[in-house]
Amino acid sequence: MSEALDALKLAAIVLVAAVLQVAVFGGWEVAGGSPDLLLVAVVAIALLRGTLAGAIVGFFGGLVADTATLGTLGLTSLLLTGAGYWAGRYGETTGRDRSHAPVVSVAVVTVLYTLGAVILHVVLGEEVAIGRVLGSALLAGVVFNVLLTFPVYALCRRLLGPPPSSLDRAREVRLLA
Repeated sequence: MSEALDALKLAAIVLVAAVLQVAVFGGWEVAGGSPDLLLVAVVAIALLRGTLAGAIVGFFGGLVADTATLGTLGLTSLLLTGAGYWAGRYGETTGRDRSHAPVVSVAVVTVLYTLGAVILHVVLGEEVAIGRVLGSALLAGVVFNVLLTFPVYALCRRLLGPPPSSLDRAREVRLLA
């Protein structure tokens, strides 16, 4: 029952973040950049629940966002799946029990997400203003996302609870083996 409730909470958080990203934050642009609430939510969930949960919510959130914006289906899903997996892996290893982990993760994932998006758009043959995207837009996006990290991570931690300890994960691995 607890796992089902946790899955419903994850789905609700990502769905709300995706809708808010598309409906509210997608239209904001300051200094060439805009905040990405969905990316920050995926990273927060991945840090709290690990690689598998991070990848799943990244895919689900990206699919919702791509469907809502009528964008290239799967592009955002691919990028957010990678972001969720990486942040979850960082949370399970190096970032465990470190207070700076959410901020560092969001900053690094924002840069990697932007670089990945540029590369995918170029590969797909779409025009991209690379200088603008990797210049002021990237810096502004990192600043916005880092500022969003504090309330989003706190809300996710409150709704989902703290990440399982390493002892809990070791027990899960032994039970699965």
